[in-house]
Amino acid sequence: MNIGKTLFAQVMEFIPWSSFSRIVKRYQGDAGVRSLSAAEHFRVMAFAQLTWRESLRDIEASLGANPSKLYSMGFRSLIKKSTLADANERRDWRIWADLAAVLIRRARKIYIEEDLGLDLKNTVYALDSSTIDLCMSLFPWALFRSTKSAVKIHTLLDLRGAIPAFIYLSDGKTHDTKVLDMLVFEPGAFYVMDRGYMDFQRLFRLHQAGAFFVTRAKNNLRARRVYSAPTDRSTGVIADQRVMLEGFYASQDYPEHIRRIRFADPATGQTLIFLTNNTSLPATTIAALYKNRWQVELFFKWIKQHLRIKHFFGTSENAVKTQIWSAVCTYVLIAIIKKELQLNASLYTCLQILSVCIFEKTELSCALQPNDYTMKIQDNPNQLILFSN
Repeated sequence: MNIGKTLFAQVMEFIPWSSFSRIVKRYQGDAGVRSLSAAEHFRVMAFAQLTWRESLRDIEASLGANPSKLYSMGFRSLIKKSTLADANERRDWRIWADLAAVLIRRARKIYIEEDLGLDLKNTVYALDSSTIDLCMSLFPWALFRSTKSAVKIHTLLDLRGAIPAFIYLSDGKTHDTKVLDMLVFEPGAFYVMDRGYMDFQRLFRLHQAGAFFVTRAKNNLRARRVYSAPTDRSTGVIADQRVMLEGFYASQDYPEHIRRIRFADPATGQTLIFLTNNTSLPATTIAALYKNRWQVELFFKWIKQHLRIKHFFGTSENAVKTQIWSAVCTYVLIAIIKKELQLNASLYTCLQILSVCIFEKTELSCALQPNDYTMKIQDNPNQLILFSN
């Protein structure tokens, strides 16, 4: 048993603090700060995410209830809600964004050998966005609609390990296709996206970079069939064609052939039409790639259900982005711990265990392992038998 460090302190040991110090200096995060350093600030926000705290007062009360353990957890003094509120308002949110980038690079290295189950060596990314609705009167800076504000999280998810390779936070009015302008496309990688990213000029730029896209066609797509490949309808593939886009602007934006696959989903019976610039993979693999896109939907669902990103501790843009990036850091940190400790437990199980045992002093790997022990009630030889068969 580890009698010296709490589970929280052991989790924080997986943070690259030397890299974090350089990030803090880059943005002068500790300039003029007398209390609550940037390192303590991150620890507080990570604690709030791991234990599902609901407010600044809740954080203050939870940590204040264990004063004897605060120093070993990395806190020099009691955390005051006013001090934390000021830090969320003033300390540059880019500190946490850069820390997330460091953790993401580390996580992607250790998950690189994960099997997608598609017999495919290429890196596969799923691109999507999720909207967090906000109150217009409290968050007027997050433009969305005339009666509602919102923040949109644009995420490029590496499907090997479900690690976000790129995240961009915007207001609710930002169109999804604009994120394609921010990405540096990786040659040979697959980018799987839904119909919201249908912009042929941007897709052609992805094609010219040597990457592959897989998306669904819109209902109003106008295209002329050039060639049809033979198909086996028993696999669900109805048609496998090369097409040229029709229409003045579409034909100029994407002047080359596109592969169009018509696929009948055997589970639902729904007919889906996929577009891709890859001509070598079987049509069934293209369909399977698009099916794996749902991992990014599950990622959004997971972080919204199990991390604190739907209710915020502050109303300013800096406070909201600080909280969201802290949640991203926490998610990736748990993923790193799970992989490096070779845990069989899911991320959900790890998070639930930490949420109730964060102050316990036990070995982290033991605490996060699923308990396979089944309690057996043994007969006491000194106990009299009152009833016999």
